[in-house]
Amino acid sequence: MAKTEAETPNADQIAYWNEAGGSVWVEMQDRFDRMTAPFSRETVAALAPRAGERLLDIGCGSGGSTLELARLVGPGGQLLGVDISAPMLGLAQRRAAEAGLDNVRFIEADAQTTKLEPRAFDGLFSRFGVMFFDDPAGAFANLHGALKPGGRLAFVCWRAMAENGWAAAPLAAALSHLPPLPPPAPGAPGAFAFADPDRIRDILGRAGFSGIAVAPFDTKAGVGDLDETVALMLRSGPVGGVLREHPDRRDTVAEAVRKALAPHQTADGVVLDAATWIVTAAA
Repeated sequence: MAKTEAETPNADQIAYWNEAGGSVWVEMQDRFDRMTAPFSRETVAALAPRAGERLLDIGCGSGGSTLELARLVGPGGQLLGVDISAPMLGLAQRRAAEAGLDNVRFIEADAQTTKLEPRAFDGLFSRFGVMFFDDPAGAFANLHGALKPGGRLAFVCWRAMAENGWAAAPLAAALSHLPPLPPPAPGAPGAFAFADPDRIRDILGRAGFSGIAVAPFDTKAGVGDLDETVALMLRSGPVGGVLREHPDRRDTVAEAVRKALAPHQTADGVVLDAATWIVTAAA
């Protein structure tokens, strides 16, 4: 018997990233690329790609990190980008074609469950793409099986929301005009699911990884000026999530978010604290 949508692993995430989430990222990809650039640089450096390697980009989205890695491994290497979002993968494929990169391939698949070629990759990479598994231990066990012996893993994930002003400040402003939110279930899939470094080590250890290191990386991040930032916050992240439940409060929330973000406007746009973990491990 075929599984219903509710029984499909990651069903909620698949639905979101093929509908509201994916469409926003495609429309605003240049702004997201700007915000995530510092984290890409740190994570790429942690993975240390070498010419000729075969790498897997987990949750590759619209392909920004995949194309960067493809250039680093060169024509003798290969990149496979995996994501659950058809709209974002469509953009990724167009970007690869425009860049003239023929060592890149993208597939629409769930890295948690898809059958990957065993012991095929020299490295696994992810920029904010691994926090959404509903069975993270199973997902990383599946990914571990795709690594060559001694292969490397490097990913970046958010620390706690309270440490991330880009999320906490606009959400606090929004919630002053909205009903109280129920507390998230511990470990539930979402942007901050890997905030606990001990949980990361436990998940990776159970999946078969060794040499696990979890290092903090802090910076300031932003997507543009005040108008651009407010527009993005209202359609994505924690504020976008609550507004999807309360669309009638949009104008009031927008005003509150703008007021909260205005003090963070600089010559480089609105910038706020961003706190992450850079995680590395080996097969």
